[in-house]
Amino acid sequence: MPLYDTLSFLEKKLAKAQGKGYGSSSISAEIKSVVKLLGKSQPTLCIDIGGNIGDYSAALVKQFASARIICFEPSKTNIDILHDRFHQNERIKVEPVGVSVEAGTLTLYSDKPGSGLASLTKRNLENSGKSFEVEETVTIIRFEDYWREQLNSAAIDFMKLDVEGHEMDALLGCGDSINHTQLIQFEFGGSNIDTRTYFQDFWAFFLDHGFKLYRITPFGIASIERYKEIDECFRTTNFLAQKA
Repeated sequence: MPLYDTLSFLEKKLAKAQGKGYGSSSISAEIKSVVKLLGKSQPTLCIDIGGNIGDYSAALVKQFASARIICFEPSKTNIDILHDRFHQNERIKVEPVGVSVEAGTLTLYSDKPGSGLASLTKRNLENSGKSFEVEETVTIIRFEDYWREQLNSAAIDFMKLDVEGHEMDALLGCGDSINHTQLIQFEFGGSNIDTRTYFQDFWAFFLDHGFKLYRITPFGIASIERYKEIDECFRTTNFLAQKA
């Protein structure tokens, strides 16, 4: 069906132009969007939850000359990489833990050690030929506890969340620190199918906490004025939530 294939191709291209599916390897565009929304403000405290091997933290420390970065990552493979990469950088602190709604120990599932797809949910990616058979017991904290005990309830300029489907759990675990955070970036995509979370959940959460939502696109940020079902796109997409 050549016509159907053409329409399907156009559908994907047009969606990506809106930012839907644009978030797989777009750190440069993400940082530019963060800079735009922060304006002339120079951040002093940035939180990177789900740091993986540190590419986002490295981009933040390069962009913001006076910012302190705290990078949270639970995977032992990636923790070793992060320590090797940043041990001489006094502005980046690596915390070898994951972040969720409750503190404790959980299983981290992945297709391979250190995978960027690793999740606290055993994902079903048979359609992509990937099997989540690698398991690792990891330490999990509530960010609100860390914020109060280690950061003395300091104001947070920017927080980035990329925890493969558990972004809402991490947000719920932020507690009152949400009310002291200026800008939050979060990822939404295929992993949210496995965790049964929807864009509507994020819309309601941020609306309740007084944030304005934007989608990061190849052409900059697009303001989201109201929730629409068409925004439930499970191709990797990055959003920004700015305190109104």
